[in-house]
Amino acid sequence: MDKQASRKVHHALFHRYEKNPILSPEDWPYMANATFNPGAATINGETILLVRVEDMRGFSHLTIARSNDGKTDWHVDDHPALKPEIESREEQWGLEDPRIVFLEERGEYAITYVSFSSSGPLVSLALTEDFQRFTRVGSIMPPEDKDASLFPRRFKGRYALIHRPIIRGEGDIWISFSPDLTHWGDHRVLLPTRPGWWDSQRVGLGTPPIETDEGWLVIYHGIRMTASGALYRVGLALLDLEEPWRVIRRSDEWVLGPHDRYQRGGDVPGVTFPTGAILDKDADELRIYYGIADTRVGLATANVRELLDYILSCPQS
Repeated sequence: MDKQASRKVHHALFHRYEKNPILSPEDWPYMANATFNPGAATINGETILLVRVEDMRGFSHLTIARSNDGKTDWHVDDHPALKPEIESREEQWGLEDPRIVFLEERGEYAITYVSFSSSGPLVSLALTEDFQRFTRVGSIMPPEDKDASLFPRRFKGRYALIHRPIIRGEGDIWISFSPDLTHWGDHRVLLPTRPGWWDSQRVGLGTPPIETDEGWLVIYHGIRMTASGALYRVGLALLDLEEPWRVIRRSDEWVLGPHDRYQRGGDVPGVTFPTGAILDKDADELRIYYGIADTRVGLATANVRELLDYILSCPQS
């Protein structure tokens, strides 16, 4: 595929929902400064968004919004689903940016989220069967670490986690492995930053990895510093199905970023931050839910086959 054809394809890959934003602080049944960066799941045919809610102190908790079609008629719970535990040192400054996968062999949803401790952000894990009762596993990575998700299945008996530690000041995406969701090792860089590119400053996982026939589709964000601040855009990568530490493809270009005025207005302009994904296999449609300017929730849709055709046209890694 030539460069011009590639550009025409990738600009049409994701279609922003015409009624964006789908959730805003004004939709909340209690006072909220910002509602953004949700994890996503389906349960009993209903779409569940576990939304990061920032209060008027600047601390965050997680609240559930529900919709039958995942697009309209959202019903927001009148209380948090997960909020900081007073006795927990790791959670004293809030909970942020959940990612959700269903662990079929356990019959549980795994929620990885950022706990903000006095030592910095770290990755924590909670498990639930019904989004009513939650079992906190606790922190699974030390500070400073965030942008994490489990894979929905194990590899040779080991769970795998994508996350973004800060090592020597560098913000690359890593992958780590565990036999029990508690003890983690075999750490290695998965997707590094690319100096001079749109993802030159830092990279971080967006939605949980999505299993396809061609490999694990990874949607990630990349940060580039500009004269007006950090600019967050979205790229794609494809990982091997059985050896997910092997990167098959990575997009040269970003495929989604701040565009319309509503996407640039908010607490942190210039941020497109995907965290939730729902795959409708019957329609071959992927819905991604993302934070808009650290203030609201947006929705974009894509055809899975078109995404795969595009990433397979990108250079081999």
